[in-house]
Amino acid sequence: MSRGPQEAAGAAELELPGLVRDRVKEGRAKAAATRARKAAEAETAEIDPVAKVLVDLPMAHLDRPFDYAVPASMAEEAQPGVRVKVRFGPKDVDGFVVARAEASEHAKLQPLKRVVSSEVVLTPQVAALSEAVARRYAGPRADVLRLAIPPRHASTEKEPSPTPPIAPAFDPAAAAAAWAGHEPATAFLRHLASGGAPRAVWHAAAGTDHADLIAHATAATLASGRGALVVVPDWKDLARLDTAMTAVLGEGRHAVLAADAGPASRYREFLRVSRGAVKVAIGTRAAAFAPVRDLGLVVVWDDGDDLLAEQRSPYPHARDVLLLRAEQEQAAALVGGFARTVEAGFLAETGWAQEIRPTRALARQRVSIEITGDTDFDLEKDPLTRASRVPREAHEAIRAALATGPVLLQTPRRGYAASLACDRCRTPARCSACQGPLQLGGPAAPPTCAWCGHVEAAWACGACGGFGLRAPIIGEARTAEEMGRSFAGVRVVTSSAGAVKQTVPGTPAIVVATIGAEPVVSTGSTTGSGYSAVLLLDTWLLLGRPDLRTDEEALRRWSNAAGLVRPGGRVLVVGDPALPVLQALVRWDQPGFAQREASARQEAHLPPASRMATITGTPGALDDALTLLALPPGAEVLGPVPAEPTSTGEPRLRAVVRVPRSLGTKLTEALGELQRVRSARKLDPVRVQVDPPTL
Repeated sequence: MSRGPQEAAGAAELELPGLVRDRVKEGRAKAAATRARKAAEAETAEIDPVAKVLVDLPMAHLDRPFDYAVPASMAEEAQPGVRVKVRFGPKDVDGFVVARAEASEHAKLQPLKRVVSSEVVLTPQVAALSEAVARRYAGPRADVLRLAIPPRHASTEKEPSPTPPIAPAFDPAAAAAAWAGHEPATAFLRHLASGGAPRAVWHAAAGTDHADLIAHATAATLASGRGALVVVPDWKDLARLDTAMTAVLGEGRHAVLAADAGPASRYREFLRVSRGAVKVAIGTRAAAFAPVRDLGLVVVWDDGDDLLAEQRSPYPHARDVLLLRAEQEQAAALVGGFARTVEAGFLAETGWAQEIRPTRALARQRVSIEITGDTDFDLEKDPLTRASRVPREAHEAIRAALATGPVLLQTPRRGYAASLACDRCRTPARCSACQGPLQLGGPAAPPTCAWCGHVEAAWACGACGGFGLRAPIIGEARTAEEMGRSFAGVRVVTSSAGAVKQTVPGTPAIVVATIGAEPVVSTGSTTGSGYSAVLLLDTWLLLGRPDLRTDEEALRRWSNAAGLVRPGGRVLVVGDPALPVLQALVRWDQPGFAQREASARQEAHLPPASRMATITGTPGALDDALTLLALPPGAEVLGPVPAEPTSTGEPRLRAVVRVPRSLGTKLTEALGELQRVRSARKLDPVRVQVDPPTL
């Protein structure tokens, strides 16, 4: 009798050794599982079988959703906003499902490889925002999503996001008391609490606890059942805001989104926001994309800080991202600071936002700002007051202020002696090996080169042969040493890059800090919280930078230091009293200064009266880009000029494209098309930056 195929195969299998027989069975089981999996993949979902996926590819010509078939086994998980894995060309890539559809214009679709997680991390609002930001900055949408959504942390994703207890009721009286003197803040808060969407540019008075005021504005927004999003420049501002939010809203009522918090912590806080466990998010620049539900208020503090400008493609500014969100989601907006940028002033001037500023009475009551040597009487007392780095008047002010609390000295440079010169002829001291500038690292350290590190043990001046050195520019370490000798027995604290102090106690002390590293007084004396006096040194150094925003940036930095003084305190500036920027600081008229800067820029056809973009690349790549760029009528191309070379030393050039503000959209469209053409043709890359914060 003949045997069937299965019986013959079984008989043949019995004749094999046991180990080989087991491997044959295992292979057949795997083959059956593969056939079953492919059959399941071939069976698409009955409802909305097409998934539109944004793939994580930074090529501009691929910046669009691609259609993929949704297998029936993934129909429930592959919802808009989840992470997926798809086949693109020869490899598997990550992506986000942005929509499900009934049909596709393509006949045959690749199936989704797998759903990485069923967690919805890309909300429709953030998806729309990413598209608007990519279009605004002429960059790939994938780059924007990389900034907006933190990397997945699988174990953290499994943790629940508990809902905090009910927040305390909004206290209009406490909010009005906190904002007292800033007009018309009361109407702004009332509008927020009633569910409105007011927009304001806020100029804070010196000595204002801005974090507390922002927390009360957030509480007013929560009272209307909506959420709030606040962005600040750095971790010091974030820590201060975190404390204020906890005090006003209660424990656990907000999420803190910071890039340096670590992958697990950052993703945990992100999930609290995306799941709706909390409706308030605070953070640094990347938090501008936080998926806050029912967004009712966006706030950016100190929008002139360059930390709010993203350093990765497509280089968006947090202020502009938040203003886009306010427009798209019909939310209120608050742009605040002790100083005012030209861009913020433009919002108020055009009527897009209402102005909130302190009354003259409050501004004068909060702080007294003076410039050393600004009167003939001061010059009679100390003829060298305008030539001294720390004149006698400053020493007297420090001594008087130490009786009631700490004193802050702001200096632009860190280190000991930032530069050296011959003490006989004042010729800058240079390294004998590479001609780099020499500097001192301490009182007993020999001169070293800032470029190559060469130790110049036996330096001699090449101009006059002298051997002595002087320090025309000294840093915070040398300043602290001088203060320690001048005020024996007084504690001297330093704060600079690498050793930034967040807070200092309210006891008498001299705090020497570089710009941006000024600590906050944690607990003041009986006269109030804050520094009893602030001294601004080396103001000439900040005004010597060759930059479009030199005066604006200098005023912002001085204003932030003056903002740390306690109500009724004193600010003393060592500088030229005739300078308009210092006069604006004395009058606490930063909005007026911003308005004058805007008028001057308008005459010179500079932002914000115009829109600009820079294109940087190697000479050949830049020439190709300018040839392919289809600019709108009225556009100007300035340059090219030499730019910083590549890491391999290859020279680069930079061109500036300028158009009237009304043609800004056409400029970004032209730059976006340029990026797509160059990407499709695989030409040498160029860096395109729209509205750079500085030139």
